[in-house]
Amino acid sequence: MTEQECFYRIAKTMLYEDADCSDAISEAIVKAFDSINTLRKPKYAKTWFVRILINECYAILNRQKRMVAYEPDSLPDNIVSFNNEDYSELYEALEALPPKTRLVISLYYMEGYSVKEIAKLTDTTESAVKNRLLRGRHELKNDLEEMEGA
Repeated sequence: MTEQECFYRIAKTMLYEDADCSDAISEAIVKAFDSINTLRKPKYAKTWFVRILINECYAILNRQKRMVAYEPDSLPDNIVSFNNEDYSELYEALEALPPKTRLVISLYYMEGYSVKEIAKLTDTTESAVKNRLLRGRHELKNDLEEMEGA
């Protein structure tokens, strides 16, 4: 898996539209190059860039909240949209998670970050990350059991 795919998945976890994901990644690249001199240890470049990317995703979400829609259905619902039929139930359950929980689940299970790294990336405590992982796993389990029973 390439770095580009990793960054796209992180952006897609937070944003609904592919265009917004591209915008977030592009802006993050520009900001990273502008502030490359603030990177203290090159071995943490990926983590540093992911933090910039997450901040850009939040900025896009904040701009979208201020938008006024002409039609009630035209507002983005900021839910991840996955188009993989093999895992459609899993992705549907992921979509139902709150955005912060979904981000933590994605960073931990899909990108392989540790709890400590996720805490730094999301600017929260390790215990908050652990709680979100616990809640997320519990919600996913319940949602998937409901889907299976239905």
